[in-house]
Amino acid sequence: MYIIIVGCGRVGSELAKLLSGEGHDVVVVDREQKSFDRLGNTFNGITLVGNGFELELLRHAGIEKADAVCSVTNGDNTNLIVAQVARKIFKVPKVIARVYDPQRANLYDALGLDILSGTILFAAMIRDKIVESRFSSYLIESKDVGVIEIEVKGELVGKHVHEINVPGELMVVAVQDVRGVIIPEPRTVLKAKETVMAVVKVASLEKIKESLKIAEG
Repeated sequence: MYIIIVGCGRVGSELAKLLSGEGHDVVVVDREQKSFDRLGNTFNGITLVGNGFELELLRHAGIEKADAVCSVTNGDNTNLIVAQVARKIFKVPKVIARVYDPQRANLYDALGLDILSGTILFAAMIRDKIVESRFSSYLIESKDVGVIEIEVKGELVGKHVHEINVPGELMVVAVQDVRGVIIPEPRTVLKAKETVMAVVKVASLEKIKESLKIAEG
């Protein structure tokens, strides 16, 4: 993929190194030349100095052939402007913007932009660990559903997957054992010491934990 990253702070630089290391074509844009020091000596992409929302700079960066644009500067306004320019003017297929302000994140998410809010994400991670250490709503970026890990023991041993699924509330999506992870069939039999990963409705979490006899984690 051809990817443009605007902002070479801690997040932008790590993202650039990760994508470049995986073989993607990466262009990093930042207002400060010294910011590119974070990329280290192994980064083999392109770096450009300038404002990430300037049209000519974006054209020079190759935005007209870009598969994705990620704006991860430390300014919400900059990130949202870059996202709008990339989406509306250059029709980039995938545009992602980092936003700090949760209220602004919700607003622009409603407008159809792909928004990631570190504030919301980190708050959700802490909430999840308070409520249930094996529960992760942030994995699927929703406040309504999350993923829970369930150890197969007691009455769960020998049950078929379809026997523990609850329509609209719980659905088993993977089963892990020492050999690896599988996507189960409805009649897959659960064995002791396996781990079940299931999508669960947040509002039903306590009900599901009680019905499956899941101890507090």
